[in-house]
Amino acid sequence: MDDILKVEKVTKAFGRLYAVNKLSFEVRKGEILGIMGPNGAGKTTVFNLITGAMSPDNGSIMFQGKEISRDSPASRCRQGIGRTYQIPRPFDNMTVLENLLVGAVHGGGLREKQGKKICFDILELIGLHHARDSFAGGLPLLDRKRLELGRALATQPSLILLDEIAGGLTEKEAEQVLQVVKKIWEQGITIVWIEHILMMMSEGTHRLLVISEGQWLQCGAPKDVMRAPEVLECYLGVED
Repeated sequence: MDDILKVEKVTKAFGRLYAVNKLSFEVRKGEILGIMGPNGAGKTTVFNLITGAMSPDNGSIMFQGKEISRDSPASRCRQGIGRTYQIPRPFDNMTVLENLLVGAVHGGGLREKQGKKICFDILELIGLHHARDSFAGGLPLLDRKRLELGRALATQPSLILLDEIAGGLTEKEAEQVLQVVKKIWEQGITIVWIEHILMMMSEGTHRLLVISEGQWLQCGAPKDVMRAPEVLECYLGVED
């Protein structure tokens, strides 16, 4: 399987603190790769480096065979990298449909007429068609999470980065989000997913990468990774 993304020996430091330290991993085209790690492990920093919100101090980031480490965030978005954020921040005074159109037109580079058609399809996919004319500011948390997914999808990504999209939801709501994520994957979109909820990572990913203190710790099949001694020690402080 071809790699759609390759992170090679990437380092990012803030003063003497290494948020990411010589980290290397690949994302295979068509997979869902989960990323886990303790708080402060550098997970969100990795996303910021991939999307261009931050620049690496060293190392390279390859997307679809092209070095993108110095490309602007807008350029990376147009090349096909979309993302969500831990805390959804939609345009509260705009409708759900208008929020999606912003992503389609300004992120995806589509004309408004073409963008609207795609946005209607996205509304069906994420389960928000009934709320298309509702103002985003009045949505409950679950629907704000759905909208966050939709806004990323509207940019027409081939790779989407999900940053704790199920955070703060009930178990039942998290299961609904998991089903939406699976539908997105069925559209042929590769997914990298940061999450703390073990059930989501074990049931919703093909491989799981664990990082600690900005470094690679373990990667493989989710159930195998969760049983690995180094992962148990990292999370639970036990050696076996």
